[in-house]
Amino acid sequence: MDLTNKRILGLFAHPDDETFICGGSLAHFAKRGAKVTVVSATKGEMGRRMGNPPLISRESMPQVREEELREACRRLGIEEPVFLGIRDKTVEYEDEASLIGRLASIVADDQPDVVLTFHPVWGGHPDHCAIGSASEAAVAAAAKAGRANPALYYLSFGDPLGGINHGGTLRPHDVVRVDVSDSLREKLLAFRAHRSQTEMDAWVWQPDRQALNRFNKHEFFIAAGAASVHHSAEWFGEKY
Repeated sequence: MDLTNKRILGLFAHPDDETFICGGSLAHFAKRGAKVTVVSATKGEMGRRMGNPPLISRESMPQVREEELREACRRLGIEEPVFLGIRDKTVEYEDEASLIGRLASIVADDQPDVVLTFHPVWGGHPDHCAIGSASEAAVAAAAKAGRANPALYYLSFGDPLGGINHGGTLRPHDVVRVDVSDSLREKLLAFRAHRSQTEMDAWVWQPDRQALNRFNKHEFFIAAGAASVHHSAEWFGEKY
């Protein structure tokens, strides 16, 4: 499928969010010609991992993790990342209206067909939930102003209907899955690009064949609002 006229915008909290959760999907769509852009709210400067043995300090962490994200994006075959410059672990304390406005402008400028972000409640980390909530509002604001009208999908940490169904609130038509079996090597290389965060995980550095076996061949997304009923971006994965 030729997707050269499609655009995907990922609005994330930290360097590595794009790889660890949905790197296979980003590489998969980029291979088919889609323009994929990643926005990271922070540079992950408050992360607890510093390499194994430690290779960075608290002072050097922002610069190191910024370059790691740039390299991961190159490995995934996607656009250079955009950084919002928010301090790690403080996204939830940003002025909400200002953050929504910044994100709405990015959405309007990028004109994506699909926006990916964290679920405002099920994001698993305060920064994730905060960027997800602001992104949801930004997409709505851009649509209301007639500046953009993308389909919005939330990231899922695995199959949301296969054991983590958030209290049974999700139905099959809420979930989209992407077959990423053709892009697992790119995902692995992006994992390795985030060296400071993955050197403690021995499996990442095993021979490729062994490491690749650790990945699921599908990545999952929760369709937001009308997208869950109409699946307005039909090319973006398949219904569960």
